[in-house]
Amino acid sequence: STLPAVAEELLREIKKAFQDTSQVPDDLLLGLKFIFGPSAVPALDLVDQRSVTRLRSPSGRILYQVLGSSGKLYTCYSSCHFCTCPAFGFSVLQKNESLLCKHILAVYLSQALGACQELAVSEEQLTNILLAEEEEEG
Repeated sequence: STLPAVAEELLREIKKAFQDTSQVPDDLLLGLKFIFGPSAVPALDLVDQRSVTRLRSPSGRILYQVLGSSGKLYTCYSSCHFCTCPAFGFSVLQKNESLLCKHILAVYLSQALGACQELAVSEEQLTNILLAEEEEEG
């Protein structure tokens, strides 16, 4: 993964705490805010709203879609730490101000908390999602 070790460790601790107690302790929530800054609270909101869907194709390819607060669907790739939203392109890639956007953080948090919607899609459906994203960017 491309996250710094401290962020990886925090997500592991959140997952463990949630498995043990079904909640995330305040010190870990503060750690989230410290490491991920302004993305932390909106990402938790997205997780609470169950806005993260994990798409899996028969070949085992996985990608995530996050329904943003604006109602737009963003595609996130946790394997390479990327989101199609404008904030990711600007704040993360261009300005280097943030580790990630709220959508990709919501993906990581929903994985840790077991809060992903699951959706099986065909290879063709997955390809169409990927091609649609490419057309929007181009």
